[in-house]
Amino acid sequence: MTVFSPFEKIPLYELEGLPMNRIATFDDWITMLDEWRRDVGLDRELVDRFMPGYIFEAKYGELPTPEIYFGDFKGDRRWERVREIPDQRMKDAVLNMVVYQGDTEFASNEQQRFLVNNAPSEYDLASLVRIMVEETRHGYQMCHLMVEHFGSEGKIEAQKMLERRAFGKKNRLLNAFNEDVTHWMDFFAYTNFMDRDGKFQLSMLSHSSFAPLAASMGPMLREEAFHMGTGITGLRRIAKAGVIPVEIQQKYYNKWISGSLDLFGTDHSGSAQWAYTWGIKGRVDEDKAGDGADKEHLNERARGQFHEEISATVARVNEVNSSETKFYVPEMSFNRKIGDYGGERYTVDGRKLTEEEWVAYAPTVLPTADDEAKLKEYFKEPHWIAPKGKLS
Repeated sequence: MTVFSPFEKIPLYELEGLPMNRIATFDDWITMLDEWRRDVGLDRELVDRFMPGYIFEAKYGELPTPEIYFGDFKGDRRWERVREIPDQRMKDAVLNMVVYQGDTEFASNEQQRFLVNNAPSEYDLASLVRIMVEETRHGYQMCHLMVEHFGSEGKIEAQKMLERRAFGKKNRLLNAFNEDVTHWMDFFAYTNFMDRDGKFQLSMLSHSSFAPLAASMGPMLREEAFHMGTGITGLRRIAKAGVIPVEIQQKYYNKWISGSLDLFGTDHSGSAQWAYTWGIKGRVDEDKAGDGADKEHLNERARGQFHEEISATVARVNEVNSSETKFYVPEMSFNRKIGDYGGERYTVDGRKLTEEEWVAYAPTVLPTADDEAKLKEYFKEPHWIAPKGKLS
């Protein structure tokens, strides 16, 4: 097990023009991680203050069974090494899964880099620091898999992981992870909805036929639970305070819910079907769902389960919402960029709009520059968010 402290002073490589063959070992990659951390701006003193003695490490949990339990290789032992994977296409698919998962982990830190400067309380700052550190560890975990298991190609992908940026270049692999999270209304909606999507993705990978990937998921899921808890608690605290109008809060729900729904991928996905057939990525509840998977609609099934779960979280927010205006979850057709609804125009309740109607409608349900300006004023009020212990 590789263990290191990323907050030590480490000699830095220059990222620009770094030869692809410069990363020969995981220690070489660690040097690049320190440069990335400084670029994002998570101060070492801040981490030491809230997480003293924290070290990064690759964590691999116990698997419930050594066998593959879905897909064409059901009953075979899980693959412990890449060379055991029967087909090159399958190896490429596993690496692709690891790359995309890792990319989201680093991107989320980049998106949230401004928030350390304007936390509403010491508790919130501590929560933010923990989330950023744990998301970094998740990216670390994925890159550990790449470097240790996927040879030169994995090393190249691990290096590229730290060269991409959600800001400036805005070249993270999924568009939803190239948008800044500049304030805490955004942050709490992001961590409730986007991190909850992350939980679904990790759960699906936890069933993987590639044992090191599956074993990575348990520790990541346990850490992800805190991130989602921070999100729902924050949304409830804002609703409880009653300072920011529900109509403005709702716009940020709409923004991140629609973005989260896109992260489940296209409808009728061929790549999802192959990943299932090969046992690489299962259904969220694969260990309980039994046989008879509808492989043509795997993404749609997961998206529907996610929609149900976030509806329950929004209902929890309404429990402390004293306004006559209640929060809601928009229909799955609203503001979608990919899938059957991608590029189509629908209202939050599922009515089809023309492009002209959408231009007039969108500012009423999605954040605008005027909403951002109003939020800045609300954030100046000392009690715009309720203390954590005041939710009953």
